[in-house]
Amino acid sequence: MTISRFIEKQCLNHLSTSGKVMLLYGPRQTGKTTLAKQLGKNSGLKALYLSADLTKYENLLMQRDIKTLSDLTEGYQLVIIDEAQRVKDIGLVLKILYDEMPHLKVIATGSSSFELANKTAESLTGRKQVFHLLPLSLGEIAHGMNNYELDQKLEEILVYGLYPEVFTSSTSKKRNILGEICESYLFKDVLQLTTVKYTAKIRDLLRLLSYQVGQQVSVNELTQRLSINRETVERYIDLLEKAFVIFRLPAYSRNLRNEVSKMDKIFFYDTGIRNSLIDNLKPLDQRIDTGNLWENFIISERRKQLFYTQQNAQCYFWRTYSGSEIDYVEEGENGLNGFEIKLSKTKVRVPKLWQDEYQGGFQLINRINYLDLLMEGMR
Repeated sequence: MTISRFIEKQCLNHLSTSGKVMLLYGPRQTGKTTLAKQLGKNSGLKALYLSADLTKYENLLMQRDIKTLSDLTEGYQLVIIDEAQRVKDIGLVLKILYDEMPHLKVIATGSSSFELANKTAESLTGRKQVFHLLPLSLGEIAHGMNNYELDQKLEEILVYGLYPEVFTSSTSKKRNILGEICESYLFKDVLQLTTVKYTAKIRDLLRLLSYQVGQQVSVNELTQRLSINRETVERYIDLLEKAFVIFRLPAYSRNLRNEVSKMDKIFFYDTGIRNSLIDNLKPLDQRIDTGNLWENFIISERRKQLFYTQQNAQCYFWRTYSGSEIDYVEEGENGLNGFEIKLSKTKVRVPKLWQDEYQGGFQLINRINYLDLLMEGMR
């Protein structure tokens, strides 16, 4: 089962209108290789696919020799370098292809931004266009379905998430596939870094964060529970965020005295990964964390939607010391808007301070109307 990715049209448009190197980032197992091959097929260009997983191509590319690269790509209009971060000095290789072979279009995929971006930032200044591929979004799986049919898949999505292979597999296989992603792929980029000393602590950290979804995260508390220093905890969180496993949601504040602003919330890009990490793939009616799961789902889906529809918005939560709060806040082209995220509630009260101080929009997002928010601009 092949699912069309939302950014494919954007990527094809880039290939037809720009000479810049295309960098395609994202977590492992989200379909970057499939998309890159699809782009080669649908671009109308004669494409050469090179996997840096294969030693022969890795070695050829590492030579950075103009004649070797010219001979390798002769007769082709597009070269796709998959798992490009494996190639030493890949930024210089891509620079040579861009500068010396202007007739050639280039796509390079990388499993995480901190690997490939750090290796290309200086060499490709002004020469690159970056695209991100995340786990599947509701808009991508909705093809051929109406809202009722899409809503019928909600529980399955909340429990198992939207990694492509997980979503397209039978229920009996989903648990094992999620476990394999967590064990073999999720930590691979992070654990390959020489600066990561305590590999077990990375896993323990993610489990702790899994239980704190929807809550403000205290780094001091994590430090105590993991028995490692604060700097290490903060660095691990940063690495996991750059590897597209988690993302932070900061507090919105205009420096009012009673606003909470020092601690972030941390969410997972995929609810299935979060559930697998704590070994809880139970149905919703057997869970005590349904509210947290719903909040993570709505915010992560909205994040994907903003990515793919190229909307410029800053994302936050809002809370005061007196207990007033809004789960999710956006500030962007449509002004300032707050969203209270509750699976079953049909009414919530607008916090008075929010209304008085900000005059921002406010909306309840629940089972009835969530698709109105998350499918906007995605069909």
